[in-house]
Amino acid sequence: MEFNRVVCGKLARFIQARASMPSLIMDIALSGERLRAIYGGRANRVLLRSRDGRRVNLPAHHLRPFIGHDGVHGTFRLDFSEDGRLLALQRLA
Repeated sequence: MEFNRVVCGKLARFIQARASMPSLIMDIALSGERLRAIYGGRANRVLLRSRDGRRVNLPAHHLRPFIGHDGVHGTFRLDFSEDGRLLALQRLA
């Protein structure tokens, strides 16, 4: 199986060659404690897994608009351009 590295702005991940990548759906559940560790300087990226099993290494600053008092929780969609750049991160539920 052949893999290509796709760079999405600052988002980098591996996908199977010839697989389309217009969007990914993922469920995110990050506690307030975990976010404090991220924004406290101990980590600046979050490793997530989409519903179809793909791993996404997301820069933490993309999650800032979705932070609540208990962290970040919900179902999100990541939209990509044809060349693999991250266009939007949207909360679905």
